[in-house]
Amino acid sequence: MAEEFARTELLLGADGMEKLKNARVAVFGIGGVGGHAFEALVRSGVGTIDIFDNDTVALTNLNRQIIATRETLGKSKVDAAKERALSINPNVTINAHNCFFMPETADEFDFANYDYVIDAIDTVKGKIEIIMRADKANVPVISCMGAGNKLDPTKFEVTDIYKTSVCPLARTMRYELRRRGIKKLKVVYSKEEPIKPLESGEQTVRRSVPGSIAFVPAVAGLIAAGEAVKNIALS
Repeated sequence: MAEEFARTELLLGADGMEKLKNARVAVFGIGGVGGHAFEALVRSGVGTIDIFDNDTVALTNLNRQIIATRETLGKSKVDAAKERALSINPNVTINAHNCFFMPETADEFDFANYDYVIDAIDTVKGKIEIIMRADKANVPVISCMGAGNKLDPTKFEVTDIYKTSVCPLARTMRYELRRRGIKKLKVVYSKEEPIKPLESGEQTVRRSVPGSIAFVPAVAGLIAAGEAVKNIALS
């Protein structure tokens, strides 16, 4: 095993590292949550990663998104993420999809190609499509619930969607997935009650914009990546 993964191998073993090297993981959404999940996969030795996002890096991303720097402003998030990943591990294969994943674009991608799926997007329609496609392909998936308007990273936990509480997004997802016959779904979610954002400047006009901070979405993303790595390496 390459020296850069030597300390990881002490925990996962040579067989586990080989499984990660041969694995292909999809990460939907490369923002505050998904960006940290993606980088953790790269640093864990996952061999092939597909990333999906149609957004560009903006000034408002600098406070929490690991791919956002002054140098990457204006770049597509998937291109910035790929460039950063290759600077960490030149041997990783990154398939960058600059697209907004929705039911209308889902047929372009075969979920049977993936060993694990991380859902880190915000739209309910897109999340449901990811989950339904993964379920049909019998591919393990973890879905990240709301990380906005929260300040306590210790409140995150991994559980089944039907055991969640507090989170408004999880409540909507429970309803929609029950209607579609999905009986279980692994999620990472926070039991912290959402904080009402303060009103100032632009946020007073854009009341729907959630507050966010560096250390909350990062934790959600790292937890999601950890579930993927353990599932692949230790199965």
